[in-house]
Amino acid sequence: MSYKAPVEDMLFALKDVAGIARLQGERFENFDMDLVEPILEEAGKLAGEVLAPLNQPGDEQGAQLTGDGVVAPHGFKEAYKAFAEGGWMGLSAPEEWGGQGLPGTLANAVLELIHGANMSFGLCPMLSLGAIEALLAHGGEAEQKKYLPKLVSGEWTGTMNLTEPQAGSDLGAMKTKAVPNGDGSYAITGQKIYITWGDHDLTDNIIHLVLARLPDAPEGSKGISLFVVPKVMVNEDGSLGERNKVQCIGLEKKIGIHASPTCVMEYEGATGWLVGEENRGLACMFTMMNSARLNVGLEGVGVGEAAYQTAYEYAQERKQGRVPGVDGPAPILHHADIRRTLTTMRANVMASRAICYACGLAADEAEAGASEETRAAAKMREELLTPIAKAWSTDMGVEMASLGVQIHGGMGFMNETLAAQLYRDARIAPIYEGTNGIQAIDLVGRKLAMSDGKAMADMVSEIRETAQSARETNDPQLVHIADRLASAADALDEATSWMAGAMKAEKEKGLSGATAYLKLAGDVIGGHFLTRGALAARATGGAMRGRMTALAGFFAETALAEAPGRISGITHGGDAFLEESEALFGL
Repeated sequence: MSYKAPVEDMLFALKDVAGIARLQGERFENFDMDLVEPILEEAGKLAGEVLAPLNQPGDEQGAQLTGDGVVAPHGFKEAYKAFAEGGWMGLSAPEEWGGQGLPGTLANAVLELIHGANMSFGLCPMLSLGAIEALLAHGGEAEQKKYLPKLVSGEWTGTMNLTEPQAGSDLGAMKTKAVPNGDGSYAITGQKIYITWGDHDLTDNIIHLVLARLPDAPEGSKGISLFVVPKVMVNEDGSLGERNKVQCIGLEKKIGIHASPTCVMEYEGATGWLVGEENRGLACMFTMMNSARLNVGLEGVGVGEAAYQTAYEYAQERKQGRVPGVDGPAPILHHADIRRTLTTMRANVMASRAICYACGLAADEAEAGASEETRAAAKMREELLTPIAKAWSTDMGVEMASLGVQIHGGMGFMNETLAAQLYRDARIAPIYEGTNGIQAIDLVGRKLAMSDGKAMADMVSEIRETAQSARETNDPQLVHIADRLASAADALDEATSWMAGAMKAEKEKGLSGATAYLKLAGDVIGGHFLTRGALAARATGGAMRGRMTALAGFFAETALAEAPGRISGITHGGDAFLEESEALFGL
């Protein structure tokens, strides 16, 4: 299967759904709408011609740990060189550090293409993006000058080192130590696990951002500091010096993303430097994590798109059964159930794409908005959409990859098919950067409470406005979609009111419905964006009008139609297992 960049759909989502044109001028003085299509086209060539051909071979070979460190699969080093030389790493980085100063929203779209073509490869620049953001936000002048130019150019890569064997998601339980050396540097000692691209041979240096505890630091998460620890020491003139005391001592054996090395990292008195303030490391690391959560959501979009393309191609080639008007066995694409499945995949991918792009746009406007009011509103929208973009989109990616396997039938269960690999690769995305259950807790525990509920209230009001606009067209198809969307908005509003009350009065009960609530929110917001797209496509005519009307209509009759019936699962779904916890779990 050859991956083809879905540039037409991406352009439509960026321009007509997310509204990227709003970012022209102000901070993004280099950005012009005429740049969007050429950038996507060129990134699409890299994705389709360079990265996609390495996807299955890389999965089969996997990353290897040797005596000289980790070696990436054949072709990855050359592919990364093409990626870096193309300037893709610095697309949205500030010009002062060698970047192009373009909106992060556009960089997000490019990242979707990279993930869709080769998710294992895409994880490497994704972690570097987080390291760049953390150093921009919290690094001192010396650290910024030493590391940012090489990270932005892609000459070096970055990682984030959080998890430890005994800690998991509970970072307060981490034990890695940082002892002052007396010269402004620190000796970092400890072990980190699940470190994506923690070691490799793509570049001659890797810049690790590591969480560790200073002597006499407070217990728990309040005693964590952040340190920058290079794989190879950097001299004052920028040249590389001695190897630092950090190494990969093992590679995790995973069900997917085999070409991406997931490392066990050992720090044995490695030299590092403090980033930000002492005991404020978790706040610094969240700069990386928030960025990574949206980027992981884009993994769901990319893999979902790749699964759709793979399934669609197979459905055209595989012949089975007979249908009127076709002599002999017909391609399974002619069967209504196959077309329903493919439409399910395409509608969900487009909805998740729109959610992620809207989240990225809000992040850009939160920094570059023309007024303080605009920036504040955008920041609130970004905060609301981030857990939904991460969790809803990655769950979607797994579900769509599963449907792709189903369309392949028995062949989909064979390891040599791309459909099987996409399913295996997609499964990690709902787990890392905060499991999707943690995202749901974040949504109901923090995001709904922002400004006394204003974030979700504004979102629901916007959804109702979209429904009203669709109704006012008097187009029978759009009017019917409007009815479904309005009813779904009411369901989300009711569930939100209940959840806000439960989190104050019956927190355990509220948390029991958190995942179901996030699913409902993602469905309704996704339906809102699809409806907005259908409205915008009325002016374009042609295939896009038919495509968006069909996708919005199908989503309305499936996901949105189910929304009112899902309220009970949120408000009462936890009753049985909470009340009978002793009988069920021995608690």
